[in-house]
Amino acid sequence: MRKKIVAGNWKMNLDYASGISLFSEIVNMVRDEKKGDQIAIICSPYIHLNSLAKLGGEVVKIGAQNCHQNDSGAFTGEISAGMIKSVGCEYVIIGHSERRQYFAESNELLAEKTIKVLENELTPIFCIGETLEERNGNIYFEVLKAQLEQGVFGLSTADFSKIVIAYEPVWAIGTGLTASSEQAQEVHAFIRNEIANKYTAEVAENTTILYGGSCNPKNAAELFAQKDIDGGLIGGASLKSRDFVDIVKAFNS
Repeated sequence: MRKKIVAGNWKMNLDYASGISLFSEIVNMVRDEKKGDQIAIICSPYIHLNSLAKLGGEVVKIGAQNCHQNDSGAFTGEISAGMIKSVGCEYVIIGHSERRQYFAESNELLAEKTIKVLENELTPIFCIGETLEERNGNIYFEVLKAQLEQGVFGLSTADFSKIVIAYEPVWAIGTGLTASSEQAQEVHAFIRNEIANKYTAEVAENTTILYGGSCNPKNAAELFAQKDIDGGLIGGASLKSRDFVDIVKAFNS
């Protein structure tokens, strides 16, 4: 059975005190609003991770926004998956479009990171998505297929079954633009079909696929009502407790 997930990505925002304050609000509100098997996650900057895990790890799960592909070594400024695991995290975002764009992370590198995350018994939230040029050029299915094939389709069936996929149309991140529910559903259905072709229909049916393009309290219910959309990877709206929790509540609409 697919998990219903709303994962907030704070990106490079909030100092330590502000992060603790916001997370405390979110935990208290989610505790009252989350129902059934819904999962709420906050992926914060590294400075918050240990404290957030202690504050609300049972109510709101904790994730990191990135990790290095090696266990340890002379990689100044980097954080390993094992370090992330040691502070109480359960999830790691891999391959966010901003990492692909600004840090030139390739599909091959992201495949290495995904394996390392799984080796440390963490859950990768693996991001794929197309740019505006790729969508307008009508090659977005080819782009997404390549990201899947080169990024995660090298995994065994058992390992692939442990990951979460997030579709984030790059043209709809931080722009105020949002894919229509029909556009989002079309791509999510394509992704699920590709997973079925690579693995099995059962694996595809059980894979959680999140939408990550300017999802907000106004459009979340319509998006989450689509057959193949299992939740959201939330950027700006996760920096406001009420907005984030209203998105969590959208599952109940």
